[in-house]
Amino acid sequence: MINLVIVGSIGLDDIKTPFGKISSTLGGSAVYSALSASFFEKPGVVGIVGRDMPQEELKALKNIDLSGISKGEKTFRWEGKYEYDMNEAKTLKTELNCLSNFNPSLPNSYKNAKYLLLANIDPDSQIKALNQLKNEPFVILDSMNFWIKNKKEKLVSAIKKSDLVLLNDGEARQLFNTPNLIKAGRKLLELGPQYAVIKKGEHGALLFSYDSFFSAPGYPLEELKDPTGAGDSFAGGLIGYLAKHNKTDEKTIRQGIIFGSAIASFCAEALSTKALLKIKISDIKERYEVFQKIREF
Repeated sequence: MINLVIVGSIGLDDIKTPFGKISSTLGGSAVYSALSASFFEKPGVVGIVGRDMPQEELKALKNIDLSGISKGEKTFRWEGKYEYDMNEAKTLKTELNCLSNFNPSLPNSYKNAKYLLLANIDPDSQIKALNQLKNEPFVILDSMNFWIKNKKEKLVSAIKKSDLVLLNDGEARQLFNTPNLIKAGRKLLELGPQYAVIKKGEHGALLFSYDSFFSAPGYPLEELKDPTGAGDSFAGGLIGYLAKHNKTDEKTIRQGIIFGSAIASFCAEALSTKALLKIKISDIKERYEVFQKIREF
């Protein structure tokens, strides 16, 4: 039985940064999240790919159950580039293809999972996937500015069904029309989740709960080549850590945030998923220890 389910996009990306470019590489929110979670717990992925998806790309996904992936005609594609300000990608082209008709269907072996990551995807699909689980899993939800702009009401409905919501700083400001991240974090909690995390890219992340606040630092990277998927890697590392320890108390969530941040830092050091496919859990633990030293005073 799969204890951790990740629902999200699976695609082929064309990425260009000042430090290199790569074409038709495996990407998507479910891919980065699942690779990161797999360092702690074997996840089951729910997504859709087209007949044009090279099988060798999917075979690279080790310790990940792929039985929740359905087939369509043509794979979702994204093309983007980064300037020297690597905090924001400029989307050059998006082809939804089979993702536009994605109707998530969970295998029976997934339906008793205790942990669910609704990675960045249409909130309608997020809600459909959540409704197929038989128990009451711990739900982490991630989203993006596109859904805030075009499906805000449905996204808010999905947030109300989640236990922890993830947004980056720009998305949090956009959702609540405020420049103040503390206000945005508190307003996220008012919608119903137990926890809210606002990601700040290279500057770390903020965790909000009803009675406390936690500020996680960013890892001091000297090599930054491609931040694509770093936020998804953060989410996957966080929920993978929670699933491994089967705990969702605030102390464990704080630890999971640091492990997620460590994995995200590796992700940004190489194009696409290349770093995630090479690192080991021992590498991640070393960076976790660096984070601990950064916060000592």
